[in-house]
Amino acid sequence: MASPASSPTFRHLKQLMAQLLDGVILLDATGVILSANAAALRMHGIEKLEDLGATAEGYAERFTLRSGTGRRLKRREYPLFRLLAGESFPDEIVEVMPAGEDEVRWVHQVRDVTMDVDGGEPDYLALVLCDVSARFDAEARFKAMFQANPAPALVVRLSDLRVMRANQGFQSLTGFRDDDLRGKALFGLELLDGLAGAKEVRALIEEGRVVPQAEAELLTADGSRRLVLFAGQPIDVTQEDALLLTFADLQPRREAEQALAASERHLLTVFEMAPVAMAVTQGADRSIIRVNAAFRALTGYDSAELIAPTTDGQGVWDVHDAYHAADRLVAEHGTLRHYEARLRSRAGELIDCLVSGESINVDGTDCVLWLYQDVTERRRDELELARAIDEVMQDTSWLSRSILDKLATLRRPQTQSPAEDLSPREREVLGLICDDLDDSAIAERLSLSRNTVRNHVARIYSKLGVSRRSGAVIWGRERGMGSHGS
Repeated sequence: MASPASSPTFRHLKQLMAQLLDGVILLDATGVILSANAAALRMHGIEKLEDLGATAEGYAERFTLRSGTGRRLKRREYPLFRLLAGESFPDEIVEVMPAGEDEVRWVHQVRDVTMDVDGGEPDYLALVLCDVSARFDAEARFKAMFQANPAPALVVRLSDLRVMRANQGFQSLTGFRDDDLRGKALFGLELLDGLAGAKEVRALIEEGRVVPQAEAELLTADGSRRLVLFAGQPIDVTQEDALLLTFADLQPRREAEQALAASERHLLTVFEMAPVAMAVTQGADRSIIRVNAAFRALTGYDSAELIAPTTDGQGVWDVHDAYHAADRLVAEHGTLRHYEARLRSRAGELIDCLVSGESINVDGTDCVLWLYQDVTERRRDELELARAIDEVMQDTSWLSRSILDKLATLRRPQTQSPAEDLSPREREVLGLICDDLDDSAIAERLSLSRNTVRNHVARIYSKLGVSRRSGAVIWGRERGMGSHGS
């Protein structure tokens, strides 16, 4: 009787095995390794059959095996021994390494095949091997990156749309534990809500297609929801077809926007209810974009008339040059305080005001906040007092200059005399103004440019609290400036 190794059937098996890309290890029922093709040898890092081991026991002495989850297998759990025991395993994942080593060298997907010649007991037992090391290496790298990635993410199995794993970022964002999610149906968890086009997004997920970025409300462990931006991408680095869902937390942005909106509402309320007339202008043309109730009451205009596209901040000023001088000072210094000006009401009445301005930023646009303090009544009282003083002083030329200066100060009370604020150059310019010289003559006299003189004049007006050249002349002559006052 011919031995199995020399039978025609065995030779045919060896010829067939040699043509296979998968590895094949052939045993008899006693555990003797009869043959192995070149692919099986390569999958164990050897070149000769004897290096595989003469028997299943010899194989176990040369190679250490672990399960697909990394658990070290006992000898009776080796596929070769299970094959001899008559067990069937259509697809089994094992990690293989040479005996004495701890680092996995190969990952095999194995299955059993039994063959009999006469229809009785199996004559040959075969272990068919497929090298899936590259796939498992990719899966290991993906798993490591998935867990280390701070961006929240889920992996969902496409066959049943159940959660396969959730990384630490997702757990931190939602407060769910991995056990709360793993194996649960994605839509059964009701994780996503508030989707625009929810049916279309669900269809894309069910079909395993790319899900474009979309905003949604993500459920958290305490039952609340957070605004997120999520997207889906099919992946093939797991053992099963899957979809990777990634999330970006938009809740801080929403809370910041809500806080900003609330703050703006509060500011608008304060602006509207303030007892001082206020207006906001924007852009190079200084168009009015907002006025409060006090401003509307002061001028008689309603908001629609003032916020018209053709209306700018100077429209309510009686003297446009005064407005431009004030605006220039705000542009140069960022602020303006107690600038004397006149507004003209809708009815044509003149309103004396002390104007303050401040550069501000509204929604990324440079603006100016203007405050108008109505001093019309006070000015009227001052003028009446000044007339009375002038009438009394017509026959009192004997009064000293210091007394005149004090009386003049009483006509325009201030916490600090403006004269102390004037620089030497500004006093020099004011003296020439009191001598009735215009800007061109002053520029020629002092060897300055006309623009420089204009800037000096604007600052003098601001410091003195006047809006006209005549006001500056009166102020200076009352204090002995210019040839007329000496």
